[in-house]
Amino acid sequence: MKVSVDPDLCEANGVCVGLAPGVFSLDDDELLHIRQPDESATDLERVSKAVQLCPKQALRLDEE
Repeated sequence: MKVSVDPDLCEANGVCVGLAPGVFSLDDDELLHIRQPDESATDLERVSKAVQLCPKQALRLDEE
């Protein structure tokens, strides 16, 4: 699985960071950075939840 962000939609609300801090992070300029999740069920579940709950629907989860 690969998660991506649409920078034009992302408003740096941080919901994803709260749900999966090992995968998502915001820098000082409020730009979202994504590290690819481990293939563990826990990481994928958290990333999937972050995609679903993104207030601006800026995240996308695709199969590679």
